[in-house]
Amino acid sequence: MIDLDALTALRAVAAMGTVSAAAETLALTPSAVSQQIKRLERQTGTPLLERVGRGVMLTHHGRYLVEEGARLLADIEQVQAGLRLQAGAVAGTIRLTAFSTAMRGLVGPRARALLDAHPDLSLSLAEREPWDTVDLVASGQCDVGIVHTWGDVPIDIPDHLVATTVAHDAADVILHRGHPLAGRKSLTPHDLVDEQWIATPAGSICRQWLSRMHDGTGRRPRIAHVAMEFDSHLALARAGLGIALVPRLGRAALGDDLVAVPVRDPEPTRAIIAVHRRSMAPSPAIAAVLDALAD
Repeated sequence: MIDLDALTALRAVAAMGTVSAAAETLALTPSAVSQQIKRLERQTGTPLLERVGRGVMLTHHGRYLVEEGARLLADIEQVQAGLRLQAGAVAGTIRLTAFSTAMRGLVGPRARALLDAHPDLSLSLAEREPWDTVDLVASGQCDVGIVHTWGDVPIDIPDHLVATTVAHDAADVILHRGHPLAGRKSLTPHDLVDEQWIATPAGSICRQWLSRMHDGTGRRPRIAHVAMEFDSHLALARAGLGIALVPRLGRAALGDDLVAVPVRDPEPTRAIIAVHRRSMAPSPAIAAVLDALAD
């Protein structure tokens, strides 16, 4: 009989690439994950991992077991969700990951009321980038993921995941109060082509949207400074080192030195999307989380 916990551990290693990373997502020690996989190797009579340099990779047998076992784990997950639905029980632990501003502006403010309303429910929260979040939900390493997509900049969501839009957000241009454009009621990308931008790293969804926003100008945004966190963008703008495009969701107070000016033509808006595995759709706990986020 195949040990389902061990199969879950093997799937985590396949998704995360290392035993240590898999152990972190499963809230286990690397030693415990290794022991589970060794037990699975004894049960199946085949090697499932092989060492490559300092890391590991799945053998042919390991990949087969993960691919075929995914259906088994999904079926069991669906049965468990169905039982909870029949019992009407909002219970268990939901592992939720979200990007930073959603954690601050959406998950944090609503989590307490959700847990107070459902005493048998618990949450395990982690902050991740949207692409990582999709991978974690798709591979079973978390249950609900909060991601975002700006305008027509897509994010790839696999077919076995369900995507639910729970909110919409907009971004404003943040300028020092002494900036010549700070008194404007709104701004367009044409107004901003000569400005020095504080931006997220290349390849990030927000950076892609900033570039896409300038398409109609025939110019690319002039990136002067790069920082991952929007709080850092505010600090640099407060020092007069550039301007930034910062979402409203989870945005820290601007204080007296900064102003936020709306953007138009196009308006930078993003959809906030919750994703979960289709096999968990019957779960009352999943429904309760989605309801809380969309309230």
